[in-house]
Amino acid sequence: MRAASQEAYFKPREAAEYLRSSESTLAKKRLNGDGPPFVRIGRAIRYRRSDLDAWMAASIRTSTSES
Repeated sequence: MRAASQEAYFKPREAAEYLRSSESTLAKKRLNGDGPPFVRIGRAIRYRRSDLDAWMAASIRTSTSES
């Protein structure tokens, strides 16, 4: 049984759905090092919800000319 305070982990497909993106985009961002932080458990990739939220918050821009 999971404790209420335990972090939720998403599979890449679930993370992509949460971000309204694609698994392919997440895989490319992992390869380039510019995506959300992830956890590798053996061969499995997992994303923490809090990391996805923080990554999205850090990606907020007010102009298309911002890099």
